[in-house]
Amino acid sequence: MTILIELFENPVFGLFILPLLIFVARVADVSLGTLRIVFISQGRKNLAPLIGFLEIFIWLLAIGQIFNNLTNILYYIAFAAGFALGNYVGLIIENKLSLGLLSLQLIISENPENLIKTLKSQGYGLTSMTAEGVKGNVKLLVTVIKRKNKEKVLEIIRELNPNAFISIQQIQSVSGGKFPFESKIRHDLLKRLKK
Repeated sequence: MTILIELFENPVFGLFILPLLIFVARVADVSLGTLRIVFISQGRKNLAPLIGFLEIFIWLLAIGQIFNNLTNILYYIAFAAGFALGNYVGLIIENKLSLGLLSLQLIISENPENLIKTLKSQGYGLTSMTAEGVKGNVKLLVTVIKRKNKEKVLEIIRELNPNAFISIQQIQSVSGGKFPFESKIRHDLLKRLKK
């Protein structure tokens, strides 16, 4: 116990270690806050409150140190810098997780048959309609994909129909329909393992 008291009273702790701890705590709580907002927007009712609890707990620890040392400007700077970096880190984590669903709407003026066959062969369900564009008839393709598959699908589209107009929207949920084979494969594997 005396070692801890000596550590807290050490000037190095107050000048370097505590501001660093405040900074790290703030990065963590703001990153968690970014993820919490994403989970709320996606309707993840069980995960959002847990993340919110951790976020506020860490925030209280950090703000408690600020209130205990109101005269030290380093703590304020560490708190603010942690907030700034926490926003950035939270977005990077959210991008890496790639949670959620996207709706892709494609407007294609040239023949999309090869694109349709390729996407279907890779397990993506899509709907094709003929529509009228500025310069005549076009094909309108609509598909819902997992966000983690976005780059793969866009690469296929750009390769087979580079002039396609692409609109992407985030969606909260879907019902019915068809997703890539991977979910069906996992389900089939589980069935086989149970036998």
